[in-house]
Order: sequence, then C-alpha cells, then structure tokens
Amino acid sequence: MTRPSTVFAPGLLDGQVVLISGGGSGLGRAAVLELVALGARVAICGRRGDALEETAALAGGACSTHVCDIREEDQVDRLVDDVLARHGHIDTLVNNAGGQFLAPAETISPKGFRTVTRLNLDGTWLMTHAVATRAMIPVGPDGRPRGGKIVSVTLSPHHGLPGMVHSSAARAGVENMMRELSIEWARFGIRLNAIAAGQFATDVFMTKYPKPMVDAAAGLVPLGRLGTPEEFAWLVAYLASPAGDFFSGSVLTIDGARDNHTGPWPAAGSADVAGNPLAEARQGRRTSPGTPG
Repeated sequence: MTRPSTVFAPGLLDGQVVLISGGGSGLGRAAVLELVALGARVAICGRRGDALEETAALAGGACSTHVCDIREEDQVDRLVDDVLARHGHIDTLVNNAGGQFLAPAETISPKGFRTVTRLNLDGTWLMTHAVATRAMIPVGPDGRPRGGKIVSVTLSPHHGLPGMVHSSAARAGVENMMRELSIEWARFGIRLNAIAAGQFATDVFMTKYPKPMVDAAAGLVPLGRLGTPEEFAWLVAYLASPAGDFFSGSVLTIDGARDNHTGPWPAAGSADVAGNPLAEARQGRRTSPGTPG
C-alpha cells in the first residue's frame, strides 16, 4: 500500500472514483499516490503501458491501468466505457496528460504547432466531453444528473513562456474552456477548474529540459525553490474532496509566486548594501524598512 497522506485525514476520498490522464509519471503519478492513500479508486491512462504499470505497482495495485491516446476520439470513448464498466461511476476527472517541446517560435512548423495543441487542447476536450456526457450528465438513481468534478492541468506563468508558444496557446484555451463549461454544465452539478502548475522537481522536468534551464529554474521563483510533486498532489486531492465543492470556473495557480514576478525581490540593483529594498525618500521625514512612511 502507499504511504498515508501527511496532510489529509485517512478515508477522505473513500468510495470516490478518479480518472487521471498522464498518470504514468511526474505530477500525475504523485496525484495517483495521494488519491489512493485517501481511499479513492483510481483509473489511470496514458500511451505507455509500462509506465502505467509502474505507477500501479507503487500504488499497491489499487488502481486500474488503461492504455489510451487522448488525441483519438474512439480510444477516449472506449477508455471511459471501460472505466465505467470496471468502477461503476467517475466522480473526478483529472486532465493531466500533456506535453510540448522547447523551441523558438520561428522554428516551429505548422505540423509541430498542431501536434502540441492537438494533445493539450483537443485531447483535453475529448476527455472532458466523454466523461461529462457518459458519466456525469446522465441521471443517477435519484433522477438527477450524477455531476462530478473536472480538473485540467495547465501552465504558469501566464505572462509568457518563451520557447513554448504552442503550449501557451493551448493551455490558455484549456483554462477558458474550464471557465465556460463551469457555466454551461453547472446545471448538471459539474464543477470544472484548472490548476496552473509552475516548475516542479519531477523526474520529467529534471531530465527532459536543458541542464542550464533546469539549474536556473529555482532562481526564477520568488520563493526560491521548485515545487514538490506532493504539493501538486495535495491541491488535486483538496479539489476532489468536499472542501473543493464550491470551487468552479477557477484557475488555481501553484508556482511559488512565479506568475507575479520573475526571481526574488528585491532584485539586484533594487536593494541597499544591507539587502533591504530601496525606498523613495519622502520630504520632511526619514523612513527605514518596517517603519510606516
């Protein structure tokens, strides 16, 4: 069995069924382990069966694995039908699958751009639509739509990710998709949110991108460090739990304040010799750090 949660009460998600795309590695795997530890039954999908089985083994076999390319409508439909046949219902969908490649915009071909948007935007739509129409909008035993929660993972910062124009465009589309659907599908009891994730110390991030970029990443975060996969997983668990029931149409940014500022503050050239932020000298009075001006 997985280790118990260090944050939430045991059994918090007992009886819930969660479907997570991209559950074979990185942040998706961390979310799987946290949800299983809280009692949820988890179904994970991805294109690599070996990676999915690895996650399932770490989860003590407490999740089902489903090989699926979320870009293919027929595969997505079969996936959702399989999960419903096995688990009976789907309470939460986590759209975690995605990917991109680092490249200057002028070097990205139309095919390369479409490849990234098809995965991140179109794939998210296919998963969202299939789960909603097959598992959440149909009525339950009480004669009302079953409802549920959909969480889609996007990227932070929002003010531009040079070298990632394809992904930035797709993720912005996903965020607005969640906002729009949170209005349309509220009548079915479906809550939709996005998690804009910054840079986390996952194996994927630490090995995929150029070493100078990885080495410099923590210095771009005002908190001065990368996030841990567990911190991401806790936010997913929070939204899946009753504590997340009134969240809908929101974008929750988890990035150590990277979305608001690049690097620590005060920045070089904006501090005195003691490291205190420079302040404007005001006429007739002297100010010092911590003294009301």
